[in-house]
Amino acid sequence: MYTIVDIETTGNGVKGNKITEISIFKYNGHEIIDEYTSLVNPECEIPYFITGLTGIDNDMVRNAPTISEIADVILEFTKDSIFVAHSVNFDYNVIKNEFKNINREFVRKKLCTVRLSRKLLPGYNSYSLGKLCSAMGIPLTDRHRARGDAHATTLLFHKLLRTDGAAKVFKLFLNARSQELTLPPKLPKAIFEKIPATPGIYYFKNSKGKIIYIGKAINLKKRVLGHFYDKSTKEIQLCNEIADIDFELSGSDLIALLMESEAIKHYYPKYNRAQKRKVQQYGIFSFEDRNNIRHLAYNKLKMAPNSIYTFYNIADCRLFLEKICKTYKLCPKYCHLQENVESCSHYKIKACDGICREDEDISAYNKKVLAAINYIKSTSKNFIIKEKGRSAEEDAFVLVNEDTYVGYGFVNKDVIINTSEDLSAFLVAQKNTLEVQVIIKSFVEKNPEKCFEITGSILNSNSQNKDALFF
Repeated sequence: MYTIVDIETTGNGVKGNKITEISIFKYNGHEIIDEYTSLVNPECEIPYFITGLTGIDNDMVRNAPTISEIADVILEFTKDSIFVAHSVNFDYNVIKNEFKNINREFVRKKLCTVRLSRKLLPGYNSYSLGKLCSAMGIPLTDRHRARGDAHATTLLFHKLLRTDGAAKVFKLFLNARSQELTLPPKLPKAIFEKIPATPGIYYFKNSKGKIIYIGKAINLKKRVLGHFYDKSTKEIQLCNEIADIDFELSGSDLIALLMESEAIKHYYPKYNRAQKRKVQQYGIFSFEDRNNIRHLAYNKLKMAPNSIYTFYNIADCRLFLEKICKTYKLCPKYCHLQENVESCSHYKIKACDGICREDEDISAYNKKVLAAINYIKSTSKNFIIKEKGRSAEEDAFVLVNEDTYVGYGFVNKDVIINTSEDLSAFLVAQKNTLEVQVIIKSFVEKNPEKCFEITGSILNSNSQNKDALFF
């Protein structure tokens, strides 16, 4: 026995979604034997755009029964039957959540006419109920009303039961171990089955091929499947759009994190919230003026020629420059901590030896500035992180130059690497961002044995294990 169901809702996701109308057709595999249709009082306001779509307004449902008042009817009507709907997870999860809110349980076996149609009737441009019914000559009246959509779904289901190969497909879909009902309605199972259980990043795409979400995982297959089991409103909305999945292998969690961060900033996917903001970078740089006095200054990174050091907010940049100014007895005016003044009068820095008042020799002052620059550069580190490759035959690396992330790469184990220049042919250049700086800093603190300092261009291991030397 089957019960073919359609609901209309207030449209506020799944957990906040309230039913405004429900229609159930009881179908024995040959004919409709019973029907139940009712408006439902959602006990909340119906948004105008939902009324525009369904025609159901607040006046229509004001005197309708609430879900708690018809819960017994729904349970009895669907008892000992298979719950069928077009994009079944949506209807099923909304009903299940409505029952949960009134401390009732709703559990039924499910079948999805979208997934069944994709399997048994391949080749259609769209598997939405309206377009599928139009293409197949199935009458559909009262579109976006529960009874009209449920009746059309019943006629479609009748055709699906009689399609060549239906018995085998239905048996597969009803198998408790089958993932068919777990997968998004638009996603072919063959695409999911190609995803490996290894580290990497994955791209969810919609039916137009546009990337809508990017994630990373140590186990790609397990993580992707986790999205399909998640019943949060965001995840259900995401899964309803997924029509394709691409992936890239990383070999390790670190490389996956770096790949994910770069990809999110490049594609700006609809459902990714984190890492989409662009962080303004500031750089400290140096120049000589027409009087041959050497300045230290700061500006937005794109305006800072040959930046000596990079910061991700202006406050940290100024604080660092103030510290340098104090330590090396530099002038706040010529460090651009004070602008448009004849001579410095900084409230916190009193160490200036008088270059701004012509009391200090220019060459002596410039030597102090160069000493400060050398100190800043000496605090920057050049190193490589060694990680697992995508296969047993290769290694992976992350290159950091003067504390700036340069990129990552993969090298076959039979390639001899002695210097950082040897890695250039394998490097995938990347942008240095706040997110990757945090990722790398955290990794280095937890895994110092995987870091290899670069002295000049020579790779040196910090590890006591000499077998761990790079490549």
